Amino acid sequence: MEIRLAGSGDAEAIRAIYNHEVTTSTATFDLVERSPKDQKAWLAARAGAFSVLVAEINDEVAGFASLSPFRERAAYRSTVENSVYVAADHRGRGVADRLLGNLLEVARTSGFHSVIARIGGNNEASTALHAKHGFHEVGVERQVGRKFGRWQDVTVMQVVFDEA
Repeated sequence: MEIRLAGSGDAEAIRAIYNHEVTTSTATFDLVERSPKDQKAWLAARAGAFSVLVAEINDEVAGFASLSPFRERAAYRSTVENSVYVAADHRGRGVADRLLGNLLEVARTSGFHSVIARIGGNNEASTALHAKHGFHEVGVERQVGRKFGRWQDVTVMQVVFDEA
């Protein structure tokens, strides 16, 4: 498995992984699949410090992880939000673990102080993965999203680098 920065040529593979989650899970609260144009714009917006990493196995994108701005206000600039998605046929192979570990290193070396994970739909595997990487639960937002005809909670987890 190779972990590397995503390039524009990875947009369609990332879109396929993400859109699968849009239509089948509560890992994202998006209700509409991304178009190719939307995916290219999303990827372009994450150049520089807001990185996107891909895990590649046998020349196939098996998953991706990204950093996004946490909030727009200037005081939040040192905090980012992370996302990790793995293709259904590559789960259980350590892809998410490697992606998140590498993504946290990118966040740390890019000078970010805090990373937030917002985990939807009672996703125990994601909660456990983030805990393994030093995240702590800081709250639960109750019934903040509605997907598949049910109210969904979001568990908020955080890791802080070099805590003062």
